[in-house]
Amino acid sequence: MFTGIVQRRCPVVDVDRVDGVGRLTVDLDTLAEGLEPGASVASNGTCLTASHIDGTRVRFDVVGETLELTNLGTVAPGDRVNIERSLRFGDELGGHILSGHVAGTARVAEIVAEGANRTMWFDIDPDHMPYLMWKGWVALDGASLTISRVDRERCRIAVSLIPETLARTTLGDVGVGDRVNLELDAQTQTIVHTVRELLSDPTYRAQVLGTE
Repeated sequence: MFTGIVQRRCPVVDVDRVDGVGRLTVDLDTLAEGLEPGASVASNGTCLTASHIDGTRVRFDVVGETLELTNLGTVAPGDRVNIERSLRFGDELGGHILSGHVAGTARVAEIVAEGANRTMWFDIDPDHMPYLMWKGWVALDGASLTISRVDRERCRIAVSLIPETLARTTLGDVGVGDRVNLELDAQTQTIVHTVRELLSDPTYRAQVLGTE
């Protein structure tokens, strides 16, 4: 589990594929301290397992589905990725509970500068829009953010980013057309799915609408 509070932007030092499995090596610097093979680390919000550790350089094996579903399939040596170590008992929960299970990517549609802050608009897959709402939360490239605006007609959401977030995460480097990883709130997904299932049940609909 993670909190969506990015700890550091770390450089990718090697990318390789062996038998369809991606190998992503990232220099975690001091975040590698105490890390052991098998530990979970969020890279751009994607939960990955550390498979090999050489000093501060950590290799993650990435399956084909993850490479296709997330933006990790397009990273190259020299790129930086948002890194967060897994949540430990007793840690401060400053963001939201995240699983690192990315639903897909969102495309940067527009960036509006507002002094030192920025508002970023993202094009969202229509299938994901029911789970996104004003003042709800969303994780973009592993950063837990509050949704500041919603445009359901165009399937877009916006987040407002302060200088600290822009400096601490890779969101300060993205441009229009870039894609970021998107994680949805699992609790919201469960509620929406449950309500949909109930409303699709004729007996339940009759009881609620009083049409029995």
